[in-house]
Amino acid sequence: MSAIHRSIVKTADAPQAIGPYSQAIKTDTLVFVSGQIALDPATGSMVDSDIRAETRQAMTNLAAVLTAAGSSIENVVKATLFIRDMDDFAMINEVYGEFFPSDPPARACVEVSRLPKDARVEVECIALLKR
Repeated sequence: MSAIHRSIVKTADAPQAIGPYSQAIKTDTLVFVSGQIALDPATGSMVDSDIRAETRQAMTNLAAVLTAAGSSIENVVKATLFIRDMDDFAMINEVYGEFFPSDPPARACVEVSRLPKDARVEVECIALLKR
């Protein structure tokens, strides 16, 4: 029986971890991407003009980590959204749908009381590695 390999994924194209965690962990077949918020990787500042822009930046960060891991947004099998206000659900969903125009992954969406950096949306995922 062969051992499963585990490696840390790190890219400058997405915000650096703001705590004791990795941007993602890659195994032989899967990548587990940590929660991404709307931090601009170039400035380290939050994109907070509106909920759509915040969602778009979080999703762009997620896609950058997936690319660095050798995967892509098309290979996501499970996503989880954490949102601060369920009243923003429709606008968040609209932007989220732009990233998954067909055959979207399984997903959960949970309203939470607070997120890091007072973000309004955070997204994490599990994806297949490209073969």
